[in-house]
Amino acid sequence: MSRQEKKKEKMLESDVHAALTCDDILNEILLRLPEKFVFRLILVSKRWLRVICSSSFRSDYHARCRVNFHLLGFFVCNQLYLCRPKDGMRRPKSEPALQLLTACEEGDDVCNDLMSSGNCKQLGYFIDSANGLLLCGRHPLTYSVWNPISKVLFQLPQPQRFYKRLCMAFITEDYFNDILHYKVIRANCECKREVNTVSIENFSSVTGTWKHFTLTCSSNFSLRPWTVATVINGVVYWYATQGKIAIKESLAIYDPRVGNTRIVLLKLPDGKISQDYDEFVLGESSDGLLQYGQSSKSGMEIWVLEKEQDSISSITTSNAQSNRKWNFRYRLSFKSMWKKNPSFCRQTKEAQILSFLPHNSEYVFIRSGQNILLLHIESQLLKVIRYHGPSSLIQWDFSKVVPYFRPSWPRSSLCHEKAATSSWPSSGHETAAPAWPSW
Repeated sequence: MSRQEKKKEKMLESDVHAALTCDDILNEILLRLPEKFVFRLILVSKRWLRVICSSSFRSDYHARCRVNFHLLGFFVCNQLYLCRPKDGMRRPKSEPALQLLTACEEGDDVCNDLMSSGNCKQLGYFIDSANGLLLCGRHPLTYSVWNPISKVLFQLPQPQRFYKRLCMAFITEDYFNDILHYKVIRANCECKREVNTVSIENFSSVTGTWKHFTLTCSSNFSLRPWTVATVINGVVYWYATQGKIAIKESLAIYDPRVGNTRIVLLKLPDGKISQDYDEFVLGESSDGLLQYGQSSKSGMEIWVLEKEQDSISSITTSNAQSNRKWNFRYRLSFKSMWKKNPSFCRQTKEAQILSFLPHNSEYVFIRSGQNILLLHIESQLLKVIRYHGPSSLIQWDFSKVVPYFRPSWPRSSLCHEKAATSSWPSSGHETAAPAWPSW
């Protein structure tokens, strides 16, 4: 190589180094790379780790690819074992307390960590997950939070109050320096009588203590026991009932951020083909609104709660009932769905709604027997979710099956861990449309 060629090569290396040391240029390069390659690049240097894990880069990348979560699998919680009385049904030794049906390699890693480390016995039963963190425990006094990425298990101190029947809420919050904090809320459920107050205990990872509150509402209601709240933008949505003869299914809405102790009730919509519904779920739509779905043997219906119009939330007012309305969105006949998916002719014709996807209005999980399917709502096309786990041991009719997602982006406090990748499992029923999520 001539002296002139060596000089040109050295100048080129100098230009590349100068470009990569500029945060703005580095951002533009990284934004054009596939997500799994970006994760691997956090190991290049501390500077690259800082750039990739920054909240600004994360939001810019999500704005381009719109992939915020990866599906790891499905947790199974048998409702028969929740707060089991002394003479109640015992869990067989062959059935693990914490069951995870894994849907990818990273889900297998989480499952192996649970089984091999002995955390499974310490954690107890699955209760809820948020931003990848797991809330587990044994009602009514033992709870813990496990981080599968850092493999840190935190045992919560014992609550101060005993609730014979209760419902829960699990909230994660971003604080300074992208450190993830969380809150756990226990709410007492009065099943024999309706009241206009609710006793709750709130645990904060910031203070490390439980704090008691009494929430009030200007009309009587009852919270549904052994359920878990849906949390959207910090607002808690619990299932509730009103009335003793003509029972009204409602939501009890509580916003712990506004500093008051009020609960507002919101009546759930009435369906046409799903009046005698057997399953109902809440979730967050693509535009950040609450969506509600219910299903019967005939089909499924979905509504979206309209956005708050007033600058002052109805939760901060003295109204017992929220003035927000449900907007009907979609109605699906299961008979019509099966006809559009002839390759599923061997499947049982019974189906039920299982769960919404995070921040998603295009897809919904449904279950048919032991099969978990992903439904593209507009086209009514189905995709099988291939999972691994002891499905034959699951009492499906008595179990709550909850999808487990992890955030698709590493945080600065966790980036010292390995950058894991996952992909959408092949189903054997590929179609040109729709574009299935690339988890």
